[in-house]
Amino acid sequence: MSCATRWSSRSPASPSSDEHRHPQLFFGSRADIKLGPRRSEDLHRGRSRPGQRTSIADMAMPLEYMGKESFFGGTPPLPQAAGYAIVLGFGAFFSVFTTIMVYLDKTANGTVITSEFFNTAGRNVKTGLTASVIVSQWTWAATLLQSSNVAWNYGVSGPFWYASGATIQVLLFGILAIELKRRARTCHTVCELVYVRWGKAAHLTFIFFCLLANVIVTSMLLLGGAATVNALTGVDTDLASFLIPWGVILYTAAGGLKATFMASYLHTAIIFLVLVVCVYTVYVKEYSSNIIYDNLQAIAGMTETDCKARFSTDGSASSTFFEAGTYSCGGVLDNNDGSYLTMLSLGGLKFGIINIVGNFGTVFVDQSYWQSAIAAKPASAHKGYLLGGLVWFTIPFALATSLGLAGVALGLPITASEAGSGLVPPATAVHLFGDFGAVMMATMLFMAITSTGSAEGIAVSSLICYDVYRRYINPSATGDQILKISRVVIVVFGLAMGALGVALNHMGLNLGWVYQFMGNAIGSAVVPLWNVLMWKDANATGAIVAAWGGMILALATWLIICQAEFGEITVDNLGTLNPNLGGNIVALASSALIHAGFSFASPQNYDFESMGQIEMMENDQSGLDEADYTPEFLAEAKAWITKYGWGFTILMVIVWPVLSLPAGVFTKDYWAFWVFISIAWAFIATITIIALPIYESRDAILGVLMFMVGKKKAEPAKSEEAAI
Repeated sequence: MSCATRWSSRSPASPSSDEHRHPQLFFGSRADIKLGPRRSEDLHRGRSRPGQRTSIADMAMPLEYMGKESFFGGTPPLPQAAGYAIVLGFGAFFSVFTTIMVYLDKTANGTVITSEFFNTAGRNVKTGLTASVIVSQWTWAATLLQSSNVAWNYGVSGPFWYASGATIQVLLFGILAIELKRRARTCHTVCELVYVRWGKAAHLTFIFFCLLANVIVTSMLLLGGAATVNALTGVDTDLASFLIPWGVILYTAAGGLKATFMASYLHTAIIFLVLVVCVYTVYVKEYSSNIIYDNLQAIAGMTETDCKARFSTDGSASSTFFEAGTYSCGGVLDNNDGSYLTMLSLGGLKFGIINIVGNFGTVFVDQSYWQSAIAAKPASAHKGYLLGGLVWFTIPFALATSLGLAGVALGLPITASEAGSGLVPPATAVHLFGDFGAVMMATMLFMAITSTGSAEGIAVSSLICYDVYRRYINPSATGDQILKISRVVIVVFGLAMGALGVALNHMGLNLGWVYQFMGNAIGSAVVPLWNVLMWKDANATGAIVAAWGGMILALATWLIICQAEFGEITVDNLGTLNPNLGGNIVALASSALIHAGFSFASPQNYDFESMGQIEMMENDQSGLDEADYTPEFLAEAKAWITKYGWGFTILMVIVWPVLSLPAGVFTKDYWAFWVFISIAWAFIATITIIALPIYESRDAILGVLMFMVGKKKAEPAKSEEAAI
């Protein structure tokens, strides 16, 4: 289990000194919570009949799971053929779909794909599509899977800290996005900014960290995706790791960033439609907030004897296969009263800190977010990131609050190993919808993997083309050469990531392990990359020492805490909360202090002029109209995103959780309001993110439709030679 620590005996002050405790679960002594006799089929399935309240407190294990030691138990709900159809079929569909869309855009709207357009999408993407792309590339496999794992572990605090802790980075990145428009409107990558400001040594340093971020994100996509495809369809995990990237490779290499954006919109729409179906089913159609509340409280109050009887072959403790810590049964250690329904959760808070620090790395150090900022119109960059962050919040928050907590509340036999691999949402969906639930989850997951995977592929190709090939190998490279290298890199990177996914799987690393570790590796690069645009006195030496020194200190802290806590360093121990908490904090804090110290000692006093002189490959002026870049407008945009970016950040990580603390263990009414927020946010976000891009692109869409029916002639396209 990704968040597990050691077991220890209860203290004498505990209700029962002979019970054992798990870092997430302990067993109370509430005599009023007992396992009752078997009920009808409806009750065994965890569903209520009209006028009847279903509660785990008076319910045995659902009949279909009686005697099962794990939910999936090595028997996938879908045939292998379905797995291959999803992985290969969707990949082929999106390749064909995006290729057709790119062709129609070229033919009807006169778009020419130069190397600039391939890597920047014309620098004129509007607010709705920018937000949709941000949501799409920020929706990893972990967003759908790991968020429910922390709900399974810590209760309501898990989904909240996952969502808020990974939203604020996108909100704050909006500040960098508008600053990028002010300082370096013609750049292609963040590392170009580093080179023109800090020189070659810093440039090579941050190429390493940016590529490392891409590798970490892509490996998590494949680990979570392959594990889920295997559990749902039986397709071999290693084979799935190799096959999943192929669909991404095809349409990304064919159409570049614009094709990625088109596909990302469709991915996002599908993800949100599945999301609202799941939320509606759990809290409106099948159950209610009161039923889930009662069941979560009942689960938290179960004694070890109750759990042994529940997880057994015949309903009695004598035939149990229950092991403490293997299933979500009993109270949550370090939660108020052991309840799942409280924000007073030490484990949840520790995860929140790890989540915040780690995700600063995977946003600020990931070229794909810089690339989306480069592609956006100046009027859309800041608003797109703010809207994207607020819309994205609902995915982990609402999905884990529904499927994640329902998996606990319904008492499904989900093991710690399954949860750590991200299988809580698929398990709950299969329970609720049967085979269709497996199809929905596999589809939703494939959307997340392909959308983020395509963004990572374009990001890596840009770094290799502009910061390696053009900078150090062929400084006189032409646009055609850059275009060819971009496509080759996308293919090679996709295949290499398939191999890495296999290697990580054989090393015994799962999604949860890598997710908690990532901040140790790349967190030290966050502050220097913020400073490159935001602080004129930040110097090169400080940036280099901060990045490498912070990484070394973080990894050392990670190992030292693991050794001190467990007495030995193992892969499993390194994946636990405290070592990663220490390492993540040290990575970010030490880097900030180091860079500040060097810069105060020898300030650079940079004027940012060289950033504005970065050369383009072709004289492609699309998205670079002077009217969009007036100092007055950009200053106003910066003030706007600074106010709202920091405002929503403070609201989400300070005000909201602080206001939740006095509630202690939620009452039914408080919990009902919490659920109402998640449902309302999910539906509003869904309508916004699907409708706004269509509304903003209505002219282009209408042009394509009219061209298809012969009502409009294609606009003359500027030739690449003319553009030059």
